Formats: sequence, C-alpha cells, structure tokens
Amino acid sequence: MAPLRDDRYLDALAAQSALFAEALAGADVQQRVPTCPDWTLYQLVEHLGQVHRWATAIVTRPATTPPDRSELNATAAPHDADGLASWLRDGAGALVDAIRAADPQTPVWSWAGDHSIGFWARRMAHETAVHRGDAELTLGREFTLEADLAADAISEWLGFLSLPQAVEHRPELAELRGEGQILHLHSTDPGLGEAGEWIVRRTPSGPVWEHGHTKGDVAVRGPVVYLLLVLMRRVPPSDAPIEVLGDASVMEHWLAHTGF
Repeated sequence: MAPLRDDRYLDALAAQSALFAEALAGADVQQRVPTCPDWTLYQLVEHLGQVHRWATAIVTRPATTPPDRSELNATAAPHDADGLASWLRDGAGALVDAIRAADPQTPVWSWAGDHSIGFWARRMAHETAVHRGDAELTLGREFTLEADLAADAISEWLGFLSLPQAVEHRPELAELRGEGQILHLHSTDPGLGEAGEWIVRRTPSGPVWEHGHTKGDVAVRGPVVYLLLVLMRRVPPSDAPIEVLGDASVMEHWLAHTGF
C-alpha cells in the first residue's frame, strides 16, 4: 500500500499546524503535557517549531548530510501563547513552501530508508498531527484526525519500528524480536479498506508488518484515530474505545517496548 500523495501531506501539515496554533489561544503554555511528561506545552510547541525549521534547512540546502545548528532559522520561540502560535504557523508555512517548490524525489538526508524530500512531507505531517494530539489532550479537548492520515501515520510508525537500524538507536526495541507472535490491528472506519488493517509479526530478527487480515495472537479493533493514539502511547488501551481480543499481553509487551 503506497503512502498518500505529497500534496495530501503538505495540505495536512498546513492544516494541522493551523489547528495547533488555534488551540493555543488563551492557553497556559507552562502547564505540563501528560503525554510528554518531561515537557510543558511551551516546550512541546518549541520542539515542533524547531523541527519544522530543521526540516526546512534539509529541504532547501539540499544535501545528504544532516544540517548543524548554524544552518537553522535562529528565531527564538516567543513565550506568550499568541506569539507562540504565530511562530509555529510561520515555521510550518516556510516548510510547506520549501517542499512545494522542490522536486519530491530530490535526494536529501534522512535517518530512515527514504532519502527524498518527499519523506519530509510525510514525516512532518504526521509529526505535527501527533503533537497536536498531545496539545489537544493537554487542554482537555477532543482530538480528531482524518482517517486516511491516521491510518498512514500508523503505517509510517510501524515502518520505523521495523527498520534494521532502529535498534541501534533504541536498544529496547530488541525486545520486539519474537517467534512469530502476531498483532492484528483493525480499523473500524468505513472506506479505508486494506489501508485500515495491519498484520505485525515479531520475528527473530525483529518486527515486520504488512497490510491484510489474519487471525493473530491479539487483535485490536476500533476507530483508527484511537488505534493511532494507543500505538503512539498517548492513550492507554483501557481509556480508548477499542476492543482487545485474544492475548492482551502481546499488546502490552508491544506498547512497553515501543517508546521512541
């Protein structure tokens, strides 16, 4: 199943950044973010805005080595909510413009298997959406996301966890090796088709995944946005409107070893 179109990711990046900025209106940016407990809301936004600027530097160079800090836009994040919102929008807008002006197949540096500018459109769309989820949950607001984006974010996440080099950066991912245990994820959203089902196998060399339907050791069913929030460890399974069928310990083990 191919990823979405580049323009879909760029539209999502712009929209998710705008929604994030809107959520900051009148917010106490010094409150803690329960889903990222080491950060305040201010630090969450600062992180995302810096990542947008870092990705812009990668795209506009372009080069196949990572940029250093001297190449980044050094504009500091304002400390008031309104200024912070504008700063976030500006950084996201510059990134969207930079990617739209480029050939998505241009080779650039990335830490994953895809070394193209198109990688950064997808990565930043999902990074922004998930961190908007962090903000919405912090502020006691409902987090919604279009089903195709949520499903693609799950596929991207599973792809990262399956990279051979992932364990080099996160040694705890070695615990995902197994003897064929199967985690089956099944979205109940209409219209997704095969893109809304995932078969994840724990093999001796690490996890592998594919779209499809099969009987697994555990099946997790529910709205795709909640599958995403659970897999990203933003919401515990017990607090989400999902079903866990079969050996729940397989799901618990997976979640316990997929911090990234």
